[in-house]
Amino acid sequence: MSFNKVLLIGNVGRDPEVRHLEGGSAVANFTLATSERFKDKNGATQDITEWHNIVCWRNLAELSEKYIRKGSQIFVEGKIRTRNWTDQTGNKRYTTEILADNIRLLDKKGSQTAASPVEAQSAGFSLESEPTDNDLPF
Repeated sequence: MSFNKVLLIGNVGRDPEVRHLEGGSAVANFTLATSERFKDKNGATQDITEWHNIVCWRNLAELSEKYIRKGSQIFVEGKIRTRNWTDQTGNKRYTTEILADNIRLLDKKGSQTAASPVEAQSAGFSLESEPTDNDLPF
């Protein structure tokens, strides 16, 4: 048995870019930054930021285009996928992406980076000032 599940909370690095494929399906791509803060052995505070490539399909892609903006704080639930291809010079390339199954807007109400609470809730997104223990799946 295996299990592929990713849960991320972070800030959007760029507005979603949406493409429509020949069959009409929409796909959105954007980046998400997650940060970790810790003290090193000298007591100095260190920050490490990890960048994730997020991919959304169909309705979630269209909702992302409408409601997610650079700087938005979001919760993403999905799975990890690594793709490979051969570039124009014959080199094998790899990319690791998060295929989003669920996205929750976490920006405070009235934030300029996200949709209004009424718009977001009517689209199926929930808007909270911060996650609560009830929202965490563990």
